[in-house]
Amino acid sequence: MTESLKVLIIEDDPDVRLGCEQALQLEGIPTESATSAEDARRRVGKDFRGIIVSDIRLPRMDGMSFLREVLGVDAELPVVLITGHGDVSMAVQAMKDGAHDFIQKPFSSEYLVEVVRRALEKRRLILEVRDLRHRLAGRDQIEARLIGNAPGMTRVRTLIGGLADSAADVLIQGETGTGKELVARCLHEASSRRNGNFVAINCGGLPETLFESEIFGHEAGAYTGASKRRIGKIEYANGGTLFLDEIETMPIPMQIKLLRVLQERTLERLGSNASIAIDCRIVAATKEDLHALVEQGRFRADLYYRLSVATVTLPPLRERREDIPLLFQHFLLQAAARHGRPEPASDAACIRQLVGYHWPGNVRELGNVADRRILGIECSAPPFGDETDGRPLPLAETVDAFERALIADALRRHKNSLARSAEALGIAKTTLHDKIRKYGLSDTGPG
Repeated sequence: MTESLKVLIIEDDPDVRLGCEQALQLEGIPTESATSAEDARRRVGKDFRGIIVSDIRLPRMDGMSFLREVLGVDAELPVVLITGHGDVSMAVQAMKDGAHDFIQKPFSSEYLVEVVRRALEKRRLILEVRDLRHRLAGRDQIEARLIGNAPGMTRVRTLIGGLADSAADVLIQGETGTGKELVARCLHEASSRRNGNFVAINCGGLPETLFESEIFGHEAGAYTGASKRRIGKIEYANGGTLFLDEIETMPIPMQIKLLRVLQERTLERLGSNASIAIDCRIVAATKEDLHALVEQGRFRADLYYRLSVATVTLPPLRERREDIPLLFQHFLLQAAARHGRPEPASDAACIRQLVGYHWPGNVRELGNVADRRILGIECSAPPFGDETDGRPLPLAETVDAFERALIADALRRHKNSLARSAEALGIAKTTLHDKIRKYGLSDTGPG
């Protein structure tokens, strides 16, 4: 069952208590017991890692009073009530008050296990969403910003952690929508320059006639219309980070001038002969193969080698499909807060469709789909963008991608335990091991 989640059984009848314990433990579900609500209350806190199964008829504080108390501490804690024949109407009222379910005596072991499994799965999802919210709240943590457990993303986070506080300029490579600016911000916020400015420039969005003035600044009267001094982007980033997006679109003359700034760490504003010392980190991003552009004569080799001392390559979303369910949940939470809407449940059919899609727009496109879902626009085929830009995968590849995502999610939830993951997936350990090797997933832990 779900890693580290348990069932707290509150029952004063020793025979019933023992029967519940044995039925659940035989199914591999951890339990602990209490003979009274007073004994149980000290074990239950806000993020109690489990669920409660409690008799209604208890000495001193009864199950109904205990239900109200624990839901006051954690309104999302699943509580299953055990009822006698005369307590059914009371149990129905408890359901209206927030109880997860009730079981009427006498009950079979199979029925108890079924109800408990459903409650544990609900609790697991609740705790995972809470954990995600907590990580998102820690904006200074790289893991909270760069979400994903695929090997490619793990390597990216490790690399950023090592580079963040260095003085090295960084080149970020990745397709459109993979999160290059987010990586640049993580590098800035995890560095000693975090209190300086983070200045972003889209090199493809500036007219060539304004490029030099925007980047280097100008003095009053430097050219017609320059009525007052202007501080350029590089100077404004002094003490912080300058992010040059779409560096491949920078005009060759500007590449020469940028290279001089990188080498000398000084600049001159247009219309001035005074050198200004610059202490900023340069982070550049490209969706193109800069080395190929160098060979074609479309990008300066010396600037390329100056920028690519440290390189971070972002994997496209189609190469980390196991991250799609977690990323989609993250975007749903953000979209629900932004639009003031409740967060909808992610049904299995929609997740299968998400995992099987080619994602030409990468993570940015996935975020757009989450927005649409929050606004009530359901997943439907073809759900995303232009079919010619991102065709759905063939059936065999879709099945493989979905299976890989399910296995990766099970391994994550069960902390890489082969035995528990195989049990959760309903397959033999040897079969799971073969599939882990097939899909190139991380090694599992003991058992």
